[in-house]
Amino acid sequence: MPKTETYPRLLADIGGTNARFGLEVAPRQIECIEVLPCKDFESLSDAVRFYLSKCKESLKLHPIYGSFAVATPIMGDFVQMTNNHWTFSIETTRQCLDLKKLLVINDFVAQAYAISAMQENDLAQIGGIKCEINAPKAILGPGTGLGVSTLIQNSDGSLKVLPGEGGHVSFAPFDDLEILVWQYARSKFNHVSAERFLSGSGLVLIYEALSKRKGLEKVAKLSKAELTPQIISERALNGDYPICRLTLDTFCSMLGTLAADVALTLGARGGVYLCGGIIPRFIDYFKTSPFRVRFETKGRMGAFLASIPVHVVLKKTPGLNGAGIALENYLLHDKI
Repeated sequence: MPKTETYPRLLADIGGTNARFGLEVAPRQIECIEVLPCKDFESLSDAVRFYLSKCKESLKLHPIYGSFAVATPIMGDFVQMTNNHWTFSIETTRQCLDLKKLLVINDFVAQAYAISAMQENDLAQIGGIKCEINAPKAILGPGTGLGVSTLIQNSDGSLKVLPGEGGHVSFAPFDDLEILVWQYARSKFNHVSAERFLSGSGLVLIYEALSKRKGLEKVAKLSKAELTPQIISERALNGDYPICRLTLDTFCSMLGTLAADVALTLGARGGVYLCGGIIPRFIDYFKTSPFRVRFETKGRMGAFLASIPVHVVLKKTPGLNGAGIALENYLLHDKI
């Protein structure tokens, strides 16, 4: 089939809270982008049909190829979302949406593919020196959950993406303050993973733990209605609530520890890339936050980590871009 006949392509980036949809009408050209709350739809198919109905005026041809990036492990035809209520069969969904091919990949596989095509102005560098071209790149990022993947560029220019579930590794506290936060979380959960803290809900959990710390009982605190990730970060940046600033500092420190752990595990001298919508909201603060100091505080491995650059992804809708690149690879090479 001529390449032009494969467009438009239906793309989706489905997280725990929102589903983003777009139509790729030409290579790397995505239009009709919509963000829909997952809770508003009983199923993925319902959300897709609603999206297509909104785009019908600009949709000259029905898509026959689709690529969905989803925030959960892909282990066969049946997919169960980790942080929302959707479950679906890939094949049944393909038939329901009248697609010739539906590619379903982990959302951080899509993030990795998107990073492979990014320009310098799509990223903000936080410390380090320069990436080694063919060394592994570590991709991670807090959102509704915490995603992790690895990108390797082979010497021939081809790409290999390794999905993972590194957000669910056991959290290891660094100091007495983090032990206190961990103990609070341990009273609520049987397993305290890194994702419990390094996510939107994690900001709230850290705040709750710190509010019980001796010496902070009487400081100004947020009301129950204000206890959201967005308000915590806003109050932290405004300087009105010291406990919110301590919460954000602790969050960034914890992220520095995990990013360093991932970089050491992978030998990620190709760089560390932080994705997701949380960090870009306070990027100016993040540049001077405790993150980078904590990233390099690894004893004998401090010098190894000091040279590794960390990049915050600023580009909009990288999940959709990555889903499109993965689909293109599949159509060209019959693999991703």
